[in-house]
Amino acid sequence: MIRTNAAASILGVSTNTLRSWERRYGFPHPRRSEGGHRQYELGEIETLRQTLAETHNISSAIALVQERGAGPASSSRLATAYAHFDEPESNRLLEESLALRSLERTVEEVLLPAVAERADLAGPTADYEFAWRHASDWLAAFGRLAPAPSRPETVLLFDATVPCDLDAVHVRGLSLLLRRVGLRSLSLTPSIERSRLGRALRALDPDAVVVCGRRSSLDTVGRLVYTVRSMRSGALVFDYRGAVAETRGSVISRLGDSPIEARDRLLRALDGSPATVASLR
Repeated sequence: MIRTNAAASILGVSTNTLRSWERRYGFPHPRRSEGGHRQYELGEIETLRQTLAETHNISSAIALVQERGAGPASSSRLATAYAHFDEPESNRLLEESLALRSLERTVEEVLLPAVAERADLAGPTADYEFAWRHASDWLAAFGRLAPAPSRPETVLLFDATVPCDLDAVHVRGLSLLLRRVGLRSLSLTPSIERSRLGRALRALDPDAVVVCGRRSSLDTVGRLVYTVRSMRSGALVFDYRGAVAETRGSVISRLGDSPIEARDRLLRALDGSPATVASLR
């Protein structure tokens, strides 16, 4: 998803012109962020740019977009396939996205938003569970194809999610992206008994620990952080997607909510100085 300024820039028009097209023609179709800002599907904007270059007329360009179909794979089209329990179409849309986008952007801009679109605050629905399982299987398949670690660091994910948690697919997405940049990435649950956790930490010797999921108490998180820090004084400890409640004097750095943002911040911290880590808090 891109903001209004970026969409207008791609199309070579002002933001006012873009909004006037939306009002007059009902296209392109913006969504609203939590803060109320317009956000546009990049594929939809790219398709409109192409037809506008062909026709040099906005009404003809929009008609041509609608005649040719939905355009490149988008999160909304994938969410629709999920709503219809259409696995072949879901696979096709992801393959189509990979032809236009990197794997990282496909995960962040298509797959994860599509699963989120099917989520219901009242609890898991059949279409959401289908979406969640399809996304989880897809991420696992690409995880198995990830190259061997090329960096010396190990990242340990403490994953306090359960099946059908939306955070769970985000954790899988982060793990995949970490492996794709050459990091060794492993997951454990926070419920491991302390002595057994100690043995695992001695064997893995992680350079960074990321607390994921929101199903652990502050006491459990505190135990994990204490155990990690007592066994490896230089280990960095992070929070992903608000897994740990914000507290005064927290020693846990924040990685943000998206896998690409989290990966980039983690890499900067591993490569940088203590000041880099402090800036993430």
